[in-house]
Amino acid sequence: MDEHDTSYKLLFAHDRMVRDLLIGFLPAEWVASLNLESLQKLNGSYVTEDLRGRHGDAVWRVRWGDDWLYVYLLLEFQSSVDRFMALRILVYTGLLHQDLIRQGELGAGRRLPPVLPIVLYNGERRWRAPTRLRPLIHVPPAGLESFQPDQSFLLIDEGAYQSDPPAPLDNLVAALFRLEHHRSSGEVATVLERLVKWLSDPEQAPLRRDYLIWLRRRLPRWFPGEVFPEFRDLQEVYEMIDNRFAEWKEQQRREGVLQGVAQGREQGLEQGMEQGRAVEARRLLGRLLARRFGPVSDDLQARLDAADTGQLELWVERLLDVDTLDDVFR
Repeated sequence: MDEHDTSYKLLFAHDRMVRDLLIGFLPAEWVASLNLESLQKLNGSYVTEDLRGRHGDAVWRVRWGDDWLYVYLLLEFQSSVDRFMALRILVYTGLLHQDLIRQGELGAGRRLPPVLPIVLYNGERRWRAPTRLRPLIHVPPAGLESFQPDQSFLLIDEGAYQSDPPAPLDNLVAALFRLEHHRSSGEVATVLERLVKWLSDPEQAPLRRDYLIWLRRRLPRWFPGEVFPEFRDLQEVYEMIDNRFAEWKEQQRREGVLQGVAQGREQGLEQGMEQGRAVEARRLLGRLLARRFGPVSDDLQARLDAADTGQLELWVERLLDVDTLDDVFR
């Protein structure tokens, strides 16, 4: 896991981020049955080393009536889609259930608690792999279907949530996605202004710090060639982006003007060359016509002046094979 992935893991170690993830990206009827105030992150005493060592995974639990619902959050940052992700989820869910049995965390009637596996995918390509295990298993002989394992997971394909116009910016996870897939420096400033407001309470200081860590790693990629100071707070990042936005916009405008001038010069040179060819062709044709058929009349000269280069060159070639003036212009 690189530094960017690690900073993502830091963000989703906060209950506020997980809460906004559930509210913003799960069906409303699911969320309505959950007591989000009861969100708890499982610490090392609940999860074995086998499970803790898996990528940026995190396990949370939330009250669902009198029972617990376990939320298994897997952060996936690979550039290529993992076709067998559903199998990985099956293995991870099994490990989680084993750990819960070991810790005596079974529900009423000693049943395994429900688990909601969520895969948060941040790759460039859109996810096309199955989100269920059964389609990945070869069709078995008749009668063996019930012996085949199955597992599904909830996929949140981050890039797929970026639409035109962008989705409403109404929670911290939506803000994260908008920043990750922003379309302009102005959009970065707008989202940062919201973040500064949402995370202004002193109790949000740890999350504000981790957002800052994530931004420090992303800014050089978003604005290559820019030199950034060592920011100490989100407010400083917002003020810098907001102040520099007008400067960057003016710089882009100047670059556009210069590019337009360069293109205009190139087009002007090509146009001048074309006009020069037309003048030479018109002059040559006039001399040849006068030599063969006598002085060029005003009407004929006007016709020559109105013709383009291709037409003039065609008349010059035709003049070599015809006997009358009318045949030249037939």
